[in-house]
Amino acid sequence: MQIIHHNPVGLHSNPAFSQVVTVKGRSTWVFVGGQNAVDAQGNIVGADLGAQTIQALRNVITALQAANATPRNVVRLVIYLVQGQDVRAAFAAAQSSWGAHPTAITVIIVTGLANPRFLVEIEATAAVEDEPLA
Repeated sequence: MQIIHHNPVGLHSNPAFSQVVTVKGRSTWVFVGGQNAVDAQGNIVGADLGAQTIQALRNVITALQAANATPRNVVRLVIYLVQGQDVRAAFAAAQSSWGAHPTAITVIIVTGLANPRFLVEIEATAAVEDEPLA
């Protein structure tokens, strides 16, 4: 399987994300439902966007590991950000905890999430190479 990140000429290029991601070969698709800043005990981690983004991404990584995937397998993130938050704080936190691996992203501004204390929710789509067919 080959995951290719594209930033075609004619579209804005940003080191934080790719405009297009293609997947070639046999693969299993992994869909991670929206992750918030909740730890394994159900406690909300952090009161600011940076801390909540880091915890949400940790949760995404934990979910990916359950499917034998890593952030390198992620082809798309959807980030739901509560209105009034500065997306730059989320991007800075993501780069510190997720790394410099750019993927296709969409940021959607919402009026609220499932818990009024949540500031961010992150979904992931990944592709994991399957074992060759026998």
